[in-house]
Amino acid sequence: MDIERFNADWLQAWTDKDVDRLVGFYAADTVYKDPQVPHGIEGREALRSYLQTLFSSTPPMTYLPEMVWAIQGGFCGRWYCDIGDGGKEGKMRGFDLVLIENSLIKHNEVYVHPLSEAANA
Repeated sequence: MDIERFNADWLQAWTDKDVDRLVGFYAADTVYKDPQVPHGIEGREALRSYLQTLFSSTPPMTYLPEMVWAIQGGFCGRWYCDIGDGGKEGKMRGFDLVLIENSLIKHNEVYVHPLSEAANA
């Protein structure tokens, strides 16, 4: 598996807020965790419901991959995100732990850090 291509395509689906395409990256019994759901969501359909609600309540967000590291069973990836048009509503840096099984995401943990304007200079 080309993890750089997988990561770039996956982050593009996040940017596009394309729920159907995005859940297609995940296994039926996936586990997903992020700061809004730190205890996790289990299953593709629960993730679909979460994403529909999330995407309807957030501004445009543009995810830009920075680096990926292969690990046993998957990869870790760091990315940057512009929130709102051109980052007008903020910027953040994120890090994903992604475990893959049968070419689908079995486990995904997301960690994010807001970036101040001074950090972007």
